[in-house]
Amino acid sequence: MERLFQLKAHNTNVRTEILAGVTTFLAMAYILFVNPSILGETGMDKGAVFVATCLAAAIGSTVMGLIANYPIALAPGMGLNAFFTYTVVLHMGHSWQVALGAVFISAVMFFILSIFRIREWIINSIPLPLRSAIAAGIGLFLALIALHNAGIVVANPATVIGMGDLKQPGPVLATLGFFLIVALDHLKVRGAVLIGILAVTLVSIALGFTPFGGVVSMPPSLAPTFMQLDIMGALDVGLVSIIFAFLFVDIFDNSGTLIGVAKRAGLMGKDGHMPKMGRALIADSTAAMAGSLLGTSTTTSYIESAAGVSAGGRTGLTAVVVAVLFLLALFFAPLASSVPAFATAPALLFVAVLMTSGLAEIDWDDITVAAPVVITALAMP
Repeated sequence: MERLFQLKAHNTNVRTEILAGVTTFLAMAYILFVNPSILGETGMDKGAVFVATCLAAAIGSTVMGLIANYPIALAPGMGLNAFFTYTVVLHMGHSWQVALGAVFISAVMFFILSIFRIREWIINSIPLPLRSAIAAGIGLFLALIALHNAGIVVANPATVIGMGDLKQPGPVLATLGFFLIVALDHLKVRGAVLIGILAVTLVSIALGFTPFGGVVSMPPSLAPTFMQLDIMGALDVGLVSIIFAFLFVDIFDNSGTLIGVAKRAGLMGKDGHMPKMGRALIADSTAAMAGSLLGTSTTTSYIESAAGVSAGGRTGLTAVVVAVLFLLALFFAPLASSVPAFATAPALLFVAVLMTSGLAEIDWDDITVAAPVVITALAMP
């Protein structure tokens, strides 16, 4: 254990790393409920997506922990799953099999860029304000999806978007769930998003708005999504823009997460660079490839890993603990199937708020900066 993770060199121990792993898992476990809910709208089997989510997170976190020795966990990315469902499949009309093929190809490209260190050149060639705008735009996209899933906004032929019936249970419970998550996060409660989802679900079940599917069972079959990706279909010229969209969003999101968590953990080198950035990026791209084969959208590093770092996590053992917990979560599929869309909506909206926070760093007094940022952000949804 010591030789593998160098615990003493990082001034930590097994107990602290396990606690950090549990903390990180609680902070990101909401993806177990949100991902099947979002990808399920494409026609994908929700049970299979649940299993794919658990396995992709377990594989990605394990590879990150063992190869890079970083306390950073991975799972299917928020925003990327929404883009997969609502833009690529539902809006553009591609099958989810082709969309998975596009995810796989983008992951292979990411892997190649990581090996040859081209990633740094790509990131540095795009101005920082536009990078913030891309993240914020995805956040606005998630917010719109969240409000729609909650029933707070609906389609309106006259104004494109209109208010829904706010007296219905969905909008009311979703709003209360969002306020609960914000309050818990402000109070530094671990697993605030997960608690919010479960609280809304329990209230919905208790009031008879949602059927209860149970808590524990054997994992569902992975067969409906396993190796169902259509790589040849994704090689169509019309999919090029989609592949690059998956690629660049993953590059920017992943790089920002890695650097942010590493800074908080004190893992940055004296020159301001991550000493094992290449290994971390290879772990991320490998996880994305594995996830597409299993049947889920792009797998990426999670900023929620910062919660585990705050709890003392400093090595890859933290990530491995997260991986083990995701494997144990395989047996809670019935609970995931009981979560209604309006219960995951507060989580989506909360993540949207976090993703738009980068706009605070924009120089709004400089119109040459502000205008491209606003246009880029608004163009994302």
